[in-house]
Amino acid sequence: MSTIPEHPAPDLPRPATAEGRAGLAAILAHPGKAVVAVDFDGTLAPIVPDPEQARAHPGAVPALAALARHVAAVAVVTGRPAEVAVRYGGFAGVPGLERLVVLGHYGAERWDAATGEVRAAPVHPGVAAARADLPRVLERSGAGPGVAVEEKGRAVAVHTRRAEDPQRAFDALAERLADLAARHGLVLEPGRMVLELRPPGMDKGRAVADLARETGAGALLYAGDDLGDLPAYAAVEKLRRDGVPGLLLCSGSDEVLELATRADLTLPGPEAVVGFLGALARGLAE
Repeated sequence: MSTIPEHPAPDLPRPATAEGRAGLAAILAHPGKAVVAVDFDGTLAPIVPDPEQARAHPGAVPALAALARHVAAVAVVTGRPAEVAVRYGGFAGVPGLERLVVLGHYGAERWDAATGEVRAAPVHPGVAAARADLPRVLERSGAGPGVAVEEKGRAVAVHTRRAEDPQRAFDALAERLADLAARHGLVLEPGRMVLELRPPGMDKGRAVADLARETGAGALLYAGDDLGDLPAYAAVEKLRRDGVPGLLLCSGSDEVLELATRADLTLPGPEAVVGFLGALARGLAE
């Protein structure tokens, strides 16, 4: 098994697991075969009360552009519409990011920086039906004021972060929204004070696995922060069992603990994740 070079970058932290150390070693040793895939909200962008105000950390684009010079592919994998993630991330027209891919709606949409175009699957009819029923469900839930609905085109999300008691509102809505999703052939995706109704059949795990196959990845880094990232973790874990080294990063918070228990390296939020990506780019440049 390869080992991590002694000092690839002075500020590059060491993964806690043997699998993570092997994944990092493979990326450092053969960057031209490595794929770097990262979530957006909570990983590249700080979580904010109003999701429309979310923006990538100022260092995110420079770090990704620096990495892209060395690795096989860089991708942002998000539940947001691809075009929204591109706009909020500031990813369009960036020198060095010409090969960036943004996989939106859990992979149902794909934006390629090279063309600036979005390719997408047809919209599931259950989304419109659930959206029409949603006001009545919210009114009857007892969740209280401050609950906000985010229209996502191919999905609809209900945020409770601005409610008087965010967790109580979340709990009051979870079962009702699960029923609503089931009635219309959708799935309910819980997250950090958000409940999203979206079509089945696509998740971040499938998106990451498809990306790995497309690029012929010889190593893979995935960074995420929320429950929707668990399928991507599972995809990387399967790739590791199949002989493809991988590194799992967690953008940690006190709201979601499940990822930290499976991550090779937990970092305290987007600023630290962006710092790690920048340090990795500097290590690859040496």
